[in-house]
Amino acid sequence: MFDEKKLWKDRSVHRLKEFGVYLRYILNGHLVVVLLFLIGTAAFYYQNWISSLSPEFPAALIIAVILGVFLTRSPVYTFLLEADQVFLIPLETRLKGYFLRSGLLSLVFQGYILLMVLAVVMPMYAHVSANGFQSFFIFLLILLVIKSWNIAVNWKIHYYVQPSVYTWDMFVRYFINVLFTFLLFSNAHILFLLIFALIMASYYRSFYVRTKKMGLKWDLLIAQEEKRMASFYRLANLFTDVPKLKDTVKRRKWLDWLINRISYSQDKTFDYLFARTFLRSSDYLGLFIRLTVIGALALYFISFGAGQIVLSLLFIYLTGFQLLPLWNHHQNKLWIDLYPVSHNYKTTAFQSLLMRILIIQSSIFTVVILFKGDWVFSLFILLSGLLFSYLFVNVYSKKRLKA
Repeated sequence: MFDEKKLWKDRSVHRLKEFGVYLRYILNGHLVVVLLFLIGTAAFYYQNWISSLSPEFPAALIIAVILGVFLTRSPVYTFLLEADQVFLIPLETRLKGYFLRSGLLSLVFQGYILLMVLAVVMPMYAHVSANGFQSFFIFLLILLVIKSWNIAVNWKIHYYVQPSVYTWDMFVRYFINVLFTFLLFSNAHILFLLIFALIMASYYRSFYVRTKKMGLKWDLLIAQEEKRMASFYRLANLFTDVPKLKDTVKRRKWLDWLINRISYSQDKTFDYLFARTFLRSSDYLGLFIRLTVIGALALYFISFGAGQIVLSLLFIYLTGFQLLPLWNHHQNKLWIDLYPVSHNYKTTAFQSLLMRILIIQSSIFTVVILFKGDWVFSLFILLSGLLFSYLFVNVYSKKRLKA
């Protein structure tokens, strides 16, 4: 006999155990130490920035815009598998308890994230408001209620096929979330909040009524679940091998000019392979761009010279460390072992590509500091970045690849 409670328990326990296994690898890595340093540095500058704010600073608006993003993005973790499209669809009417538990678990996890975000933005509010931190728990309780509403509406949207419904729903909910949060942090009269509460209730009811006779779009739910897990697997793959990780390839024809610079010769076989993999496969290129942009912005807003040098080296380390899995990207492809090319060429090609990537990043960081007019520290950042890149590629990465 089918037992939806047992099914949900087995699925959720298995998924949480899987998260726990990979999180142990992630939290034991050097990356955590670096991230803690970055968080500490960001907290220091954030506190100094807050102390400089005037009472007229629009803290409520900024908080509303930030919290609106975290409130609007409210997925339901269903733990569905691809085979469920065949075996569970006939039992959809008996899975209400299953999806309700999934919604509650989603609220717990996303509520915790909301708590962290509120803790970050609350000092800004306390500095410009006479209430200080007294309203923290009241705000948290109200935001959790709004989060529950977002999760409930987002679930009802999954009964629709049209992509336009999803797009408009995101815009409408974000607009409502921002306005309600703005009124909340602006200490607006409770009557305005109640009016918005009625609007939100009516919005949910409209979808509730229209979807009564509709069925869930299982293919979309499963695709979203697989996408979320793929993102987590890519993160975990930076620290250990993840067998379940599926490679994703995206054609980037506009970058072919970089590949065409590689000479057509036997000793450049792995140069071509690693370069093409970096530009096309998985999130290697996106990871490099994200870390470079974040690092450049951080360097631009930090005025402490020595801190700029340390921060640039930290981002170079993060980039190099997270690109090391590129070495094993093709390890399960037997045809690569059939190449009539010496294994030394593979090592040389990987180190050469990694060195070039880190040098490019160091140069970008140098240009950012030059743009600020700090000529001396820009030279220090360039020289320290080149030296660090050389030591990382020729000393650290060698040990990591042999391990």
